[in-house]
Amino acid sequence: MEVIASAPAKVILFGEHFVVYGEPAMVIAIDKRAYAKAQNRSDKRIYIRSSNLNLAAYFENSNFKVEKGDPKEAKLKFEPVRLAVEKVLEKHGETAGLNIEINSTVPVAAGLGSSAAVVAAVTTAVSTLLNVNISREEVFRITYEAEKIMHGTPSGIDPAIATFGGALLFQMDTGFKPLEVKMDIPLVIGDTGIERSTRVQVDKVRELRERYPQIMESLTWAARQIVMRALEALKDKDLETLGELMNINHALLYGIGVSDESLEWLINAARKAGALGAKLTGAGGGGCMIALARNEKLEEISEAIRRAGGTTFIARKTDEGARIERA
Repeated sequence: MEVIASAPAKVILFGEHFVVYGEPAMVIAIDKRAYAKAQNRSDKRIYIRSSNLNLAAYFENSNFKVEKGDPKEAKLKFEPVRLAVEKVLEKHGETAGLNIEINSTVPVAAGLGSSAAVVAAVTTAVSTLLNVNISREEVFRITYEAEKIMHGTPSGIDPAIATFGGALLFQMDTGFKPLEVKMDIPLVIGDTGIERSTRVQVDKVRELRERYPQIMESLTWAARQIVMRALEALKDKDLETLGELMNINHALLYGIGVSDESLEWLINAARKAGALGAKLTGAGGGGCMIALARNEKLEEISEAIRRAGGTTFIARKTDEGARIERA
């Protein structure tokens, strides 16, 4: 028997970095997904293979053995998956051997929530395979615990969007609020191809905040106003205003030092090609940018970003979170 499950990637439309200081961030799930196939094994090994990362390894008791790829990378990428599997096995009440095959279409370390999408998909596939009844809230909690291995103290944005899909407003003190978005949000995602560390970028902003507390407080206030105005634009199905707000939001992110040359090339190319708005998404310092566009302009903007050195794909909001593809 085998089960295949998937979970979506995400983009932060507004509010990254400022969310760390209690301000709201607006996030949507996109139709780019990570897939996980789970099968039973006759032994007690948890065997994990990632086709897109070219890694294969297994966990057995406290042993970890790499069969393909760099051992350090395999340990880093597979440890969150192992934790998720073990949480499901705890609920199952007995140990079991499993083959887990991961195939993700989401760029890694690019700010699109690839690791959370993988773990949410694995959790959903394994729990279904073993007939373990797990609620969506539990999928979220398991994914969040696994994300701590990768990111230290994650905000919870990535696990939430991978689990529930749709659009969310997130704030540290109040958590997640689902948003009802009745409009299409056509995006071009441009990937610089430069992997970056969220932690490094967050630390950089923290140091700036310590040096210039009053200035940073004003910028943080502005970031909140952008998100509040964006909520109105979404209700009004007003793409132009959303685009303008994305440009203003990017200016703030550039001001606090989290953009870089690789992102600026792509963002400027998108705007020149007719994007309504363009900004970095996620931590910055490489990774991805997003461009909002009318449908008839998507291909033209995509081509302009490619010419500027990025790899691109067109994405749309998806309302579906973690789901079973085949059982």
